[in-house]
Amino acid sequence: MSPMLTGLSPTVRTLSCFPLSSLCCRPRHLSNCASRVMGMKTLDKTHLIGEKKNVNFRLHNVSGYKTELLEIQAADPKLHVVFIPGNPGVVSFYADFLEELYELLDGTASITAVGYISHTKKDWECGRLFSLEEQINHKMDFIKLELQNIGVPIILVGHSIGSYMSIELLRRLPEKVIYYIGLYPFLAVNTRSSEQSIIRRLAMSPILSVACSSAVGLLGLLPTKASWFLARNSVAKSWSACAVEALCSQVLQYHVMRNVLYLAMTEFKKLPETPDWSFMREKQSRIAFLFGADDHWGPLHMFDEISKNVPDAALAVEREGHSHAFSCTKAGSLWVAQHVANLIKNRQASSSQ
Repeated sequence: MSPMLTGLSPTVRTLSCFPLSSLCCRPRHLSNCASRVMGMKTLDKTHLIGEKKNVNFRLHNVSGYKTELLEIQAADPKLHVVFIPGNPGVVSFYADFLEELYELLDGTASITAVGYISHTKKDWECGRLFSLEEQINHKMDFIKLELQNIGVPIILVGHSIGSYMSIELLRRLPEKVIYYIGLYPFLAVNTRSSEQSIIRRLAMSPILSVACSSAVGLLGLLPTKASWFLARNSVAKSWSACAVEALCSQVLQYHVMRNVLYLAMTEFKKLPETPDWSFMREKQSRIAFLFGADDHWGPLHMFDEISKNVPDAALAVEREGHSHAFSCTKAGSLWVAQHVANLIKNRQASSSQ
């Protein structure tokens, strides 16, 4: 169970089983996080050496749907990294990770994180619920419509169910995507996981989903300081400065939680118990995965299955103690960014030979 919601009500604690990656801010430091989440001009930060380039928030229309983007534009990019988050698909959870990745790639890559439809701060879609297939099509439309003329290769990086979405994008857009990296991937239903069994029962029940979303929405109505205090003193004690803000200001809303659970329901219905090995073998030179040592969404028996069925894929296991929701901490964001940057640099080096 994620440390995120352990201290809250039983209904809300169920959310802790979801692969939440988060970025919250303490009220006294809210300005820097708000600049990311609300689209205000970002504040300058100082890296260990020199100034660090911040992500920019942009609200963009993708095929008629308001979409939250986090972007860092390189002056002279050699490639474009498209990042697909986990569920909840709130891109502000990943700001630290994206900034670290940009720095580690030496400013040679532009980076765009694409949020999920209706996992947005405002209920732009008026309560409509969106399935896994609709979210995949939304990301495909973004790449086809927004990145068709960029003139540089595209690398897909996905987290959790975003890894499954990204595999599907690689399948559907093979001419545009040169490389794929799945982080703590949720690729198939884990029948050995009691946590997934609980979430499945919750997500499959309309009554329970509405009740849970209503409870979450009520928490979201608390004053900012109160919701922040509850999070910081229960589930977010070790979180980075910007992980509680995304939880308190965005996830704790009825329309977001309803979409989180509806998406989870369609994940359990659509995902098989085994991945498409034949497709993965066909693309194995363009595929990499990072698993966690203790992660029911991307369990080590899936790592073993991929090792046997897709022997040339680049595989690794993170054993540094970071959780599935790696972007909740600065240490997790940095470690995973270093791993992803090394994979990309190795790919570039092998391609240039």
